[in-house]
Parts: sequence; structure tokens; C-alpha cells
Amino acid sequence: MTDQAPGTASFPVQQSESLVTTLHVTYALHALGLALGAFGASTIVGSFLFGWPSIIAVIINYVKRGEARGTWLESHVNWQIATFWWALAWTCAIAILGFVLAIVLVGFAIWIIGFFALGCWAIYRIARGWMALKDRRAMPAVG
Repeated sequence: MTDQAPGTASFPVQQSESLVTTLHVTYALHALGLALGAFGASTIVGSFLFGWPSIIAVIINYVKRGEARGTWLESHVNWQIATFWWALAWTCAIAILGFVLAIVLVGFAIWIIGFFALGCWAIYRIARGWMALKDRRAMPAVG
């Protein structure tokens, strides 16, 4: 028996189910990283980027990327990886802009508002992806 979409290669159902379970685990790890930031001493995005749960999740995503290639699950692997790297890029931009503008005290507000908004964005991305995985839907191609 195969888990095959029209126009794609044939993949065993067992392999696909194993990968689905792995992706649920990586979404859970990302969610744990976000929760630790929300309820801990760190910022949400700081915990997401630099906490062990999300770092482990991204490593797993890279390891499983080849196995997911050509399946609808590839979109979830790419979604999680893109979320992590975009969050890092925006964190750097907010940090630099806030540092430059800290001279006139506006930078502190940029840090607070920027990191809060970025944390909300990361929560949205992980929640949206995890719900789509639960419903067995692929994510959009653009990360």
C-alpha cells in the first residue's frame, strides 16, 4: 500500500506515518520553546531561537528533510526551518535597529514592541503549521 498523491513518487504508508509522528514531535518541541519563553524569564522569540527544544527541532528537521522530499510533508519541514531562520533574521534586524536608536531612547521601545510582535508571529507560524499537519494538509510553498 502506498501513500501517493497524483503525479508524485510512491512512498510507503509506514514511512509517511513515521515522518508525520516525527513532525508532530518537532512542532511540539518548537511549541515548548515558545512556552518556555512566554512563561519563563526569557523572551518568547529568545527562547524559540536559543532554547534547546527549538534547536533540537531544527536539527531533526534538517535530518529528516531528505526523507520528506517529494511528499506533502516536505512543506512542513521547510515551514519549520523557514520559521526558525526568518525569526533569527528579524531578531538581528530588531536588535541592530534598537541598538542604533537606543541613543535617543526610541530603541528600547523598538526592542520591546519588535520582540513581542516577533514572538506572536512565531507562535502563529508554529500553531498554523501544527494544525495543518493534524489535518493532513500541506503548507504553502513560500516560507
